[in-house]
Amino acid sequence: MNRVTRLIAVAIAALVVTTTHRSALAETSARDAEALSKASLIYIATVRKDGNQSTAAPVWFTTTDDHRILIQTGPTTWKVKRVRRGSPMIVWIGEPSGPAFIAKAAITREPTILRKIVEDFPQRYLEARLGFHKPSLESFEKGDRIAIEITPVRDLPKGFSSKPGTPAPTVGAEPRSP
Repeated sequence: MNRVTRLIAVAIAALVVTTTHRSALAETSARDAEALSKASLIYIATVRKDGNQSTAAPVWFTTTDDHRILIQTGPTTWKVKRVRRGSPMIVWIGEPSGPAFIAKAAITREPTILRKIVEDFPQRYLEARLGFHKPSLESFEKGDRIAIEITPVRDLPKGFSSKPGTPAPTVGAEPRSP
């Protein structure tokens, strides 16, 4: 195998591993996929340093073809601070008592993700079409907005509710009693 062929083979293998890794992470259940297709908001809470859940906040969102959820926020929010230190996210779909799941969250500057948010939000939200809270590539580039990629890990039991200050479920363990 010559050098160019080897490089192409390595690049293809890396692409396959990356694609497989991403789709293996997205564990969106049929319940959640259906609820996300109908919802205009999600409610998210992060996990504080003491292991307790924060107050759930409503946010706009869009989704990717492989079931990741994308949001955007200001650079100084608690969401961003907690995600930077590795906090998982608790997500309720549509309303604070809606279907809930625990997720991994990561800040991203991936150009395709940023473009997806910039293109989708005005299509999903009238306020964005009118220019209110409308994300732009420039706002991401300047650091005025931060994109967060949320990857569902597992569903939480029906009726799981937001209880700020109480122990949050963990990503790898069975859900704790609400």
